[in-house]
Amino acid sequence: MPIFGRNSIALETIIYTHKIAQDLGNYISTLNFSKLGVITDTNTEKFCYPLIKDGLPESHLHFSFMAGEANKNLDTCSAIWQWMTDEGFDRKTLIINLGGGVTGDMGGFCAATYKRGVNFINVPTTLLSQVDASVGGKLGIDFNGFKNHIGVFTQPKAVIISDEFLETLPEQELRSGYAEVIKHGLIRSEGYFNCLKTEGWQNQNWRDIIERSVSIKKEVVEKDPKESGLRKILNFGHTIGHAFESFYLDSEKHLLHGEAIAIGMVCEAFLSHQKSGLSASELQTIQKIVISIYGKFDFPQEDIAEIVGLCAHDKKNEGVEMKFSLLNQIGKCDFNIPVNKEEITQAIQLYKTI
Repeated sequence: MPIFGRNSIALETIIYTHKIAQDLGNYISTLNFSKLGVITDTNTEKFCYPLIKDGLPESHLHFSFMAGEANKNLDTCSAIWQWMTDEGFDRKTLIINLGGGVTGDMGGFCAATYKRGVNFINVPTTLLSQVDASVGGKLGIDFNGFKNHIGVFTQPKAVIISDEFLETLPEQELRSGYAEVIKHGLIRSEGYFNCLKTEGWQNQNWRDIIERSVSIKKEVVEKDPKESGLRKILNFGHTIGHAFESFYLDSEKHLLHGEAIAIGMVCEAFLSHQKSGLSASELQTIQKIVISIYGKFDFPQEDIAEIVGLCAHDKKNEGVEMKFSLLNQIGKCDFNIPVNKEEITQAIQLYKTI
């Protein structure tokens, strides 16, 4: 049993299953709710909703929005809130968010703010959302080009994780999620990082990987639920990674979240070597492993200044000072390390020359 500090919490129930319809149905049958609503995007409506539908009461209601990060915005939230209002959802409503990080973040945000909050369950369907986005109670939407700019901290009633959904994913989506797996090893467990596959990474025991990654995130979040300190280490690779993701969001060079975080981890590993004690050999190891899986992202020199500028809007920053989470060594990470624009530019330039 974990020992919690004054600001710590016990997280939501996390259920692992190979029989998602049966176990989801069994779990919601134990809950008291007036109406049940399911939120999907157009992809999970087609590929994942049929896997759970038989486990739900016939009276449940369903809303689907157009898939894609570009739709994680206030306009889609307004449509969801209007659906909830039109269907007469009250404060005893239960919402199931069936999808990846976009659905979990936005569906949870809508549930947490509708009538000041109704209960919701996350059923993550991508590797990315299973190992990261669905756990920890961070909810939100993008705003005017800034990723996750508007949001709240609210814990779901439960997270129900099934590796059945991974069979519905294209390899690019699976690879995107694997970036967060690599990050968990880098920030918290050298042993875990060393056991991760780089060749044939697509074929491994995903159930074991999901459980180990979730346990790392859960342990960190329980100690610091609202990111006042330790939880910031989960953002390793994300300050620069989010800047790349935001900059190319609406372009032909659009990056999946994990692809952007892979770039960010390479750049921030260099900053870790410069500022936080990461050894040169460990830096080379990280560069080699990440690039062997994700390759190099090609972008023009003239984009760098704007990408660096986007780092100034990161939520970890304090005033005008940019704060990073950087590695002391593989498996150990520190936070609140100040980094200036020149240093970020140098890190991105290094990435281009590897």
